[in-house]
Amino acid sequence: METDMKRRHFLASLAAAATVPRLSWADAGSPAFLAAAKAPDGSYAIWGLAADGTQIFSQPLPGRGHAATAHPERPEAVAFARRPGVFALVIDCVTGGLVARLTPPEGRQFNGHGAFSGDGTRLYTSEVVAEGSEGRIGIWDVARGYQRVGEFASNGIGPHEILRLPGQEVLVVANGGIQTDPTDRTPLNIETMRPNLSYLSPEGEVLEVVELEPDLWKNSIRHLSVRSDGRVAFCMQWQGDLMEPVSLLGLHDRGRKAVLAEPLPGEEFAMKGYAGSVAFGRAGREVAITSPRGGMVQAYSAEGEALWSVRRADVCGLGVCAQGGFTATDGAGLVSQITRDGITPFKRSDVAWDNHLIPIGV
Repeated sequence: METDMKRRHFLASLAAAATVPRLSWADAGSPAFLAAAKAPDGSYAIWGLAADGTQIFSQPLPGRGHAATAHPERPEAVAFARRPGVFALVIDCVTGGLVARLTPPEGRQFNGHGAFSGDGTRLYTSEVVAEGSEGRIGIWDVARGYQRVGEFASNGIGPHEILRLPGQEVLVVANGGIQTDPTDRTPLNIETMRPNLSYLSPEGEVLEVVELEPDLWKNSIRHLSVRSDGRVAFCMQWQGDLMEPVSLLGLHDRGRKAVLAEPLPGEEFAMKGYAGSVAFGRAGREVAITSPRGGMVQAYSAEGEALWSVRRADVCGLGVCAQGGFTATDGAGLVSQITRDGITPFKRSDVAWDNHLIPIGV
């Protein structure tokens, strides 16, 4: 009888759990983007932004944030410290509360980015071994309270952004190639750096590797955007002579050679060797990169043809804009629409937006 009672209690518990409403991103106000920012008082936070830049929710951060990643189903986000960092906060985006705080293993540092598996059961984080900057991808079990359950090599030095290809359990990793001092980020291997774009299985198997030509090995691959069909756009930061013109945008389809896009004539030096963010536009027909150092947005076709550019001081965060063109954030607190016709302000606030606009629901 006691066994029957336990069984009935267990079944009743399952039935009760099934009737509990499952929260979605709509319950969090349907934010379009996540973005880190610095307030006038010097404090830091991660924000959820509507498509028009309206600030929907925020969560304080213990230090400067860099990027975040959104759970594919439930309204949770993971905000990462600016690299090299040792915190990642899991945020309930309905309440704004803290779900968990993640810490890398001793001797490791988070490197600013992460990605969820397609079913949301795993979180993958880009990390480095502090001494030597050898890349690691950390694995965290979401159902077990974001418990760390493993890791594998990133197939390079200094991995930065990591994304999952749409509809596939394939990770694409931007291995920047730069070994840095673990205390102050001083580059230690510029003359021997060798960046790559690596495609990895969820178990760490190397599926494909894209490397630049030897004369471009000082072009650190940093940030990524992925189109719905799996085309990857990667932007780069040149560590060589700034008077040497190089491409800062690459495009790649698996099984094919990467295409490096050339800027419009006369704009070879406008970005000052630095691309901070990259994003595909609506329907994936355009792709753009930003440069806070150059104060410019450059747009290209999805095949790599230079199309147009717009100047905006300290612009960096970039995402698709539903009305056309791109949504951008900058250090002056402006969220705006940027198209070939110029800048249309959405919202201005007193915070300084940091590096990235991270899309939700893609």
